[in-house]
Amino acid sequence: MQQTIQIKYFTDKIEKLTYIDGKSDWIDLRAAEDITLKEGEFRLIPLGVAMKLPKGYEAHIVPRSSTFKNFGIIQTNHQGVVDCSYSGDNDQWFMPVLAMRDTEIHINDRICQFRIMENQPKIVFEEKEHLGGEDRGGFGSTGKN
Repeated sequence: MQQTIQIKYFTDKIEKLTYIDGKSDWIDLRAAEDITLKEGEFRLIPLGVAMKLPKGYEAHIVPRSSTFKNFGIIQTNHQGVVDCSYSGDNDQWFMPVLAMRDTEIHINDRICQFRIMENQPKIVFEEKEHLGGEDRGGFGSTGKN
């Protein structure tokens, strides 16, 4: 099923977003300005876009697999979530990062990626004494291999 998403660009200096069908359903996002960071410095990196997501959907933003290797930054919230109500003209998307080394990020560098996901259904918790499943042995029980 195809979805149409309204998008606003805050700069004409980044490439327009594209969806590469068949390769991945994650879409790359780019830095919207040049940024210099010193080791240990925190910064919100503007991604140059705002979107009106379909009702009942949210966007998940995560680093690209090469982000740490190329830029030495980690995303401080590990996964950003943009809900469909964050859709105003000034609701630009950002990536909160912490520099693990001195680094430079240039405008149009691909630094993170996103996908949209349907919102979780409403959940009601039913309390039980026993769940009936087989115990797996606790946290980390599947071993190293």
